[in-house]
Amino acid sequence: MNDNRRKIIISRTIDYKQSESSLNGSVPGGSPWQRWLFFLALLPLFIGAMLLGIVFFSIFFALIVVVAAAIGIRFWWLRRKLQKTGKFEGEEKSIVIEDAEIIETRTNKSEHK
Repeated sequence: MNDNRRKIIISRTIDYKQSESSLNGSVPGGSPWQRWLFFLALLPLFIGAMLLGIVFFSIFFALIVVVAAAIGIRFWWLRRKLQKTGKFEGEEKSIVIEDAEIIETRTNKSEHK
């Protein structure tokens, strides 16, 4: 009834100094030439990812420009429409009064204390 006899426990401890790659004198992960070749193989992937990012950024930027232009055109259209009806004047027009007469002058008593 002892279950410990039926279990198989497999454990393996790998130490850096005891690994198989250190037995032949090389550094774990391959020779320096293999690492350089690996990095050179990753270079086209990196360039492709950068180009893909630039493409998506330019599409996103173009959408922002189109939306901003549409909003600007809409505001311009509304302003033009309001100017035609006379309810909105973008620029203040100055009126010159040539002949005026002062009818009444008031002074504020709180200022003269």
